[in-house]
Amino acid sequence: MELSKELQAWVGRRRVVEEDISLGTVRRIAAMLDMDPAGFRQGEALPPHWFGFFCNEASRQSDIGTDGHPNPGVVLPPIPLPRRMGAGRRVTIPGTLRIGDMAERTAEVAAIVPKQARTGFITVLTMRHTYRVGGQVVVEEEFDAVYREAPKPGEASPVAPPNPAPTDAAWRVERHLSSPLVFRYSALTWNAHRIHYDADYARGEEGYPATVQNGGLTMQLLLDAAVAHMPGRLAGFTARLTRPIYVGDIITLCGRAPDGGKTATWVQDRDGNLCGQLDCEFAA
Repeated sequence: MELSKELQAWVGRRRVVEEDISLGTVRRIAAMLDMDPAGFRQGEALPPHWFGFFCNEASRQSDIGTDGHPNPGVVLPPIPLPRRMGAGRRVTIPGTLRIGDMAERTAEVAAIVPKQARTGFITVLTMRHTYRVGGQVVVEEEFDAVYREAPKPGEASPVAPPNPAPTDAAWRVERHLSSPLVFRYSALTWNAHRIHYDADYARGEEGYPATVQNGGLTMQLLLDAAVAHMPGRLAGFTARLTRPIYVGDIITLCGRAPDGGKTATWVQDRDGNLCGQLDCEFAA
């Protein structure tokens, strides 16, 4: 399947967003994650995996489409498929963000790949995000988003078949994905995708049975749990989301025992189905 010349021209394009790592924002993040906001002070280092809360695009309201995303071509390439969902991430964290830093994120269109999948025609967009402070790289990330055709009226959105989660977890943590939690996370990351808060839209337009959990929050909670159970500093991770989770669900975050600074973690739904996997690497 060939890529159109218009989309080919987008590969390699870059956008830069700057943001100060403010104490107020950090304390709001901490409160959302049920941590003590007063425990953070100016100049302190942030948890390594908190970088995704900063330097997000702030699109004008007039540029927002009916699905809550910026219209095609405003921030991301005009891929002619209407449904977009995050799928995976590959991250290395060589540096540290501190409260008070002025951070810069360069977002580059790394690849656009159309393909025929089991669930229909899709296009995979890979974005490369590089975070810098004072010219020094602190985080490098590749992020995959999958674009799909819209479901026909009355048709359910395609999902992967159920796959049982592993049973050899060394630790487990249950979390309730309440509506206020998902709302606060989406607000902090400036994500207005309507499937996360508009049940009528999620059911009627995108074919889901209920509002859909924000995948970024799933990865955030799983990383929080992994960091709490591992010695050392998080140096990188890879993540893959495989099955949707719905707002209001209770999920279980699981992980294996450390293996030479690495650990495998996953998230499962209330029925024991595997919904996402995350492999972490820690430095001494």
